[in-house]
Amino acid sequence: MATNAELQIALKEAGRLVRGGRLLVIGSQSLLGTFSHDELPAEATASLEFDVAVFGDIDSQAADRIDGALGEWSDFHDAHGFYVQGVDVDTAVVPAGWQDRVTRVPVLEAPDVEAVCLDPHDTCAAKLARNEERDRDFVRALVDASLIDPLTLAERITMIPDDRLETARKRVVLAFVRSLAPR
Repeated sequence: MATNAELQIALKEAGRLVRGGRLLVIGSQSLLGTFSHDELPAEATASLEFDVAVFGDIDSQAADRIDGALGEWSDFHDAHGFYVQGVDVDTAVVPAGWQDRVTRVPVLEAPDVEAVCLDPHDTCAAKLARNEERDRDFVRALVDASLIDPLTLAERITMIPDDRLETARKRVVLAFVRSLAPR
């Protein structure tokens, strides 16, 4: 189970590697920017991976540094039991305007690191854009825990640009989300 303390460690170490900068957490662990791990269902904290991007990392050098030092099978992974995957800011298929809805996360032991996490509804929209069963289970658990509103999530999915999520898949994803809404 991923914890808020692990998020702090991931951000501190990623920030150290890229010498400060502005970090973005995407993927399931971005929920830890909004919620305590105690509030989240097990499906939401099961991943051992923190996906971290560096704003302005045009050539992916920062992402590669993070992967090399903190990634899967690294000494960091062995020592901590979780790992940090360096990704690009545009890795996630997110709704338009996501930048205005991020949650700022103070990095307690590294005040020079500025970190933000995706909004939970944007995270769920991005996960559903992949249209995989595990992502549907993830979202269903958050809706069942009353942490995600299906109507807000449906709205966010419609805000994903068509060049990032084709219309046919968007219809399938919206049908799934609407099935989660109370009748």
